[in-house]
Amino acid sequence: MTKSMKHPQRLASVWDDHADTPEEAANLRARAELMHQIEIIVKQRGWTQTEAATHCGVTQPRLNDLLRGHVSRFSLDALVNMATALGRRVRIEVDAA
Repeated sequence: MTKSMKHPQRLASVWDDHADTPEEAANLRARAELMHQIEIIVKQRGWTQTEAATHCGVTQPRLNDLLRGHVSRFSLDALVNMATALGRRVRIEVDAA
């Protein structure tokens, strides 16, 4: 067994494993976090998917994609628009790697 097999590289997040580049991983993390925050808002307000979709300015199937975690189906722009439609302000923090 090689040294690398004994001690596999630890990844910073699950997204690092699914991305080809650090930039892509950062984008996936940001989208996943926005999706999670939108899901929390929808659950806190007790909306049905149809109600939530109306408030977000999307269709119910589109909201269902979000709630099922289909990150690849959403751009950062679309998610920022949805969060804004829910009365949220989106902030981006840039930290040292």
